Amino acid sequence: MSASHPRAHDLSRGDSLLPGWAKEAVRAILDPIVHLALALHVTANTVTVLGLLIVVIAALAIGSGWLLAGALILMGGSLLDAVDGALARATGGGTPFGGFLDSTLDRAGEAIVYLAIAAYYLRGDAPTWPVLAAFIALAGSFMVSYSRARAEGIGVTASIGIAPRTERLVLIVAGLGLAGLGIGPALIAALWLIAALTVATTAQRIWHVWRLTAATRG
Repeated sequence: MSASHPRAHDLSRGDSLLPGWAKEAVRAILDPIVHLALALHVTANTVTVLGLLIVVIAALAIGSGWLLAGALILMGGSLLDAVDGALARATGGGTPFGGFLDSTLDRAGEAIVYLAIAAYYLRGDAPTWPVLAAFIALAGSFMVSYSRARAEGIGVTASIGIAPRTERLVLIVAGLGLAGLGIGPALIAALWLIAALTVATTAQRIWHVWRLTAATRG
């Protein structure tokens, strides 16, 4: 297919939920931030650590019941998380340690957010189902990341799927923001949706790796 006619968004091929125009919009926002970081000689690893600190602040707000504030702070931390990768590419592609640090702190940040949501619901009168949703969403998110890491460990790329990390962040920020505006069920719905989508994404990656390794099975 020619470059002038890019492939349409197709979930059956393992595309993510976010359309191409949304990703282009994010890149347009990130470019000035990356240029500023380059001008200030800020390293990608510094941005990675700063992003985690912002996520911790967001989690403290969420756990304290300030959901809208937590959503806005988490959005800022998520932007920084995208900046570190773009900054690493702009400075030569990054280092093995930088990639390791980024991936590790991404998992830590995601766990902190879901635990903060669970803590928020534990303050209420009926926490069982929301807390269960938070933990299933957390487990599913980790399985998505683990399946990709294990695939790469055997030499296969498995970054496909309908709900990688960016999509999960969009859903959780939206759920937190709506809940903070008074639409409480939105956050619970976002958690269950993430739980379902992460199971589907893990299954996609398992199927993808099974197909790519068919020749090794004889």
